[in-house]
Amino acid sequence: MRAELELAQADAEGPPVDRLLGDLREALDLLGQVESAAFAIVPVLVIDDDERLAELTARGLRRLGYEAEAAGRLRALRPREVVVLDLGVSAHMDGAERDALRAARPIVVTGAADPGSRAMAEDLDATDYLIKPVELEDLVAAIKRRTGRE
Repeated sequence: MRAELELAQADAEGPPVDRLLGDLREALDLLGQVESAAFAIVPVLVIDDDERLAELTARGLRRLGYEAEAAGRLRALRPREVVVLDLGVSAHMDGAERDALRAARPIVVTGAADPGSRAMAEDLDATDYLIKPVELEDLVAAIKRRTGRE
């Protein structure tokens, strides 16, 4: 990187800032993955259409040592990331998002206990189906089952 900066200065051009920032982001991502693996940190994405509830859940998980993030919709998933999904959010997803969710095998959290909701969760290949209100201990147990860390 130092050589690139020196070459850029010698050519009277500015340093390749965008590329350097991209390389730095990539390095930090890789470092985060190594850290997660070394310290058995479990990344969790909590998706709920009630973003306040998603943040409260994520905050509770962070207090227990999880690397939890709240979101109102699905985003690109990190390696080994556990998805906790409010089933209502899945109604607004397109086919590609549903496919990504199936691959992630989410933990479904919902206020609905009807057979149709259970069928939707099965269609998403959910590993657990929890009915709201969910106790944090029950969610942690589901995450442990999902990651095989019981």
